[in-house]
Amino acid sequence: MLRALTGIGTRTSARERQASIISAATALFAAKGFNGTTTKEIARTAGISEALVFKHFPTKRALYAAILAEKVRVSQLMDTVEAAAEKRDDARVFTLIASFRIHRAADPTFLRLLLFSALEGHELSDMFFQNRHRVFYEYLAGYIRRRCEEGAFRCLDPLLAAQAFIGMIVYHRILHEIFKVPLHCSPEEAVDAYVQVFLSGLQTRPAGRTSRQHQMIGTNHSRLRRRRS
Repeated sequence: MLRALTGIGTRTSARERQASIISAATALFAAKGFNGTTTKEIARTAGISEALVFKHFPTKRALYAAILAEKVRVSQLMDTVEAAAEKRDDARVFTLIASFRIHRAADPTFLRLLLFSALEGHELSDMFFQNRHRVFYEYLAGYIRRRCEEGAFRCLDPLLAAQAFIGMIVYHRILHEIFKVPLHCSPEEAVDAYVQVFLSGLQTRPAGRTSRQHQMIGTNHSRLRRRRS
């Protein structure tokens, strides 16, 4: 019995220690980049020895994969998106994808990790891209292609259209999380506006604005007038 209890305690401690290493590494990578962070710094920040870091993560790639697994959880989202796509609910498909990126509890460290990995030519960049970006714009391109064939969307390049929408969402996060430009509306209002603007350009018969979108647009116009005066 004592062994069993001790074993359980050890396993729990190991999981907690592994989580602390991931947390420390993520914070350091996001602040200093991958090239500027050493395993000694990760160990010091996590409050453990460097040997323990390597015990839990024998290679840096194992640590990168653990960070990616911690930050990327898209399977459940894609199931919901697929259900909306089956109903041809264009607004919900685009809103779900945009809301996954733009929301009140958005984690700014992920975007910094993505940018650092790309700028430094780091191997994690491709892992991030494949698991967090490509899955979205390739799926969205397929959906746009189907809707074009059905006559619901104007004829255009589906891949470019999907990249344009994802680019709009990513730029929103860069603007507010990297350059710290203050938000003038809620994340929900921003998502509504982006989806409305984008679908108005895609749909052969653009859907009318919802009352919420009318209210949001009016509020934004009022704010702009106050700033100019």
